[in-house]
Amino acid sequence: MTFMVTIAENLNVTNRKIGAAFKDKDEKPIREMLEGILKAEPDWVDINLGPARKNGAELMPWVIKIVESMTDLPIVLDTTNIDAIEAGLKTVKTTPALINSIMCRPERYEVLLPMAAKYGACWVGLMWGPNGMARDANERAELTTELLMKAMELGIDAEFAFIDPIITPVNIQQDQLMNNLEFLEMLPDIVGAIQPGHMTKSTNGVSNVSNGNPEHLRPILNRVYLCMLQKKGMYSSIVDAFDDEMFALCKGKRQWFADLVHGVMDGKEYDLSTMKKEEVDVVKTAKVVLGHSLFSASWLDI
Repeated sequence: MTFMVTIAENLNVTNRKIGAAFKDKDEKPIREMLEGILKAEPDWVDINLGPARKNGAELMPWVIKIVESMTDLPIVLDTTNIDAIEAGLKTVKTTPALINSIMCRPERYEVLLPMAAKYGACWVGLMWGPNGMARDANERAELTTELLMKAMELGIDAEFAFIDPIITPVNIQQDQLMNNLEFLEMLPDIVGAIQPGHMTKSTNGVSNVSNGNPEHLRPILNRVYLCMLQKKGMYSSIVDAFDDEMFALCKGKRQWFADLVHGVMDGKEYDLSTMKKEEVDVVKTAKVVLGHSLFSASWLDI
């Protein structure tokens, strides 16, 4: 079973309590959330401020200091506010920090990549170019090459990059999920051609795969696609620290679950009549994600 580095996503402005705590600079909800996060033993802690247009440059250091008072885990600086990112890079003590994220657009990478070089930070390369999200695996390869080449010009080693292919909802852009898997197979060769002997990491927000689906279906969609990404070499994932099953899969547990998903990917046929309900659900979901079965909100009942 492949292990996957975990990035806890829960210190997020979109969480009602955390968003209010950020706004009011109330430490208590942040500390309470972080206590729960740390029980899951993640590898990184993500601080997601969102746009943070008004006070991001003051807010990011404030949150970092709270986090670093409770843990020495490395921190992800997750915001579109460039000033907030630099303020975070100046503040963070546990290095390297991870900048999330840098789109493949000159107005972003010409500012943020030199910042990464200056502070010795890792960075997430987001597969979003001048024309929007990459349309297929080849376009992802082109955007990755452009970003890595620009980084190398600044003396940034390829191993500081985390490439995010962008996960899309299964009920809207199912073909993009397959493009991501194809791209992950290509990534080592892309990096090898640019900087031989080095590797570039990868990451993703896996819960995007289930966005827009009924709540009871979201967990199994997230877990099945996570296993697919693992099989293709995904290095890390931004996940909910309170989802015990997701963390177990990332840490190499629930082998039976991963084996079923990988079996479907390899073309193995299963006799569903001989399987437990939870095993049947995994196989059916894997087939839906891969496009082997027609997508509908009732696929588990068919």
